[in-house]
Amino acid sequence: MGTQTDIAAIEQAAEAFAAEVAYWREVRGLSKRALAQRMGFDPSYVSHIESGRHRPTGEFARLADEALKAGTSIWRRWRDFEAAKNRSRASESAVPRRTEQPYAVGSALLVEHDAARLDFNGTTYQLAMRRLVRNTGSEPITRYLIRISVDRYPGEPERSNAHHRQYPLTWEELGLTAACCGERMLWEAKHDWDAFKEVWLLFENADGRFPLYPGESVWIEYAYRVSAHKWGRWFQRAVRLPTERLEVHAAFPAALDPVVWGTETSMTAEAIPLRTAPHCRRDGETLVFSWSTTHPSLHARYRLGWRFRAGPEFESSQGEPR
Repeated sequence: MGTQTDIAAIEQAAEAFAAEVAYWREVRGLSKRALAQRMGFDPSYVSHIESGRHRPTGEFARLADEALKAGTSIWRRWRDFEAAKNRSRASESAVPRRTEQPYAVGSALLVEHDAARLDFNGTTYQLAMRRLVRNTGSEPITRYLIRISVDRYPGEPERSNAHHRQYPLTWEELGLTAACCGERMLWEAKHDWDAFKEVWLLFENADGRFPLYPGESVWIEYAYRVSAHKWGRWFQRAVRLPTERLEVHAAFPAALDPVVWGTETSMTAEAIPLRTAPHCRRDGETLVFSWSTTHPSLHARYRLGWRFRAGPEFESSQGEPR
């Protein structure tokens, strides 16, 4: 029987596996039933996996990775789960595997403050993310993983996928920039698909390296932009690391008369309304909607959605809101 720490690590790895499956299923615009059929499983099986009622298996991980074209991300989560079980069985301390940090089991990263802001000027969304991260482990951290995902027609996966095949998201239009404590961060692409990018932000630049050492905290900031033709009316934050405070801001031209709402999705429940409503304040000709929470659940997803009550020409050109 493993220690309480071992058991907690196994549970964390199982939850991370389930969250990875759910994430890639959403990226691909598939329902749970559709994914199960594509994999040859009973329709309820994916639901059981994502809710944690069934433990991860190698067969499921392999087939899900292939069906969702997840680039071995799901397979690695299963290997992390197996490694956690093996550590629990071993009487001596196991040597930790060097998987792709910071999302390995026992990740050393803690997010002390996650602040995200979306600004819309009528044609383009500008995204700015700030995270205060702390290294609680024993090894220096040299890179940080971020994800950029667009979905032009949420709820209509075939239409959205066709749209992004015709109008793929490009690095040039994103104009991704990143910095840490005033130092520019280099970055390298991990996944590059039509509607989804995964990127390593590196704690280095042409002038040198500045790894995040154990016990240290630093602010990471990154920004990018996406045209309204590709984005859709939603802004989601996924809690992938232990987080102490999360805040989200969405700013729109007041002339569009925006209406904003929010939902929360967890490992055990479908989307429910946010427990508190977004707060609105006026800043000149802009309306800023803000929402925050402390100690959000790991793997929870918080989403703001909106519509515009003014500007009928804009409304008709943008399609249905998310």
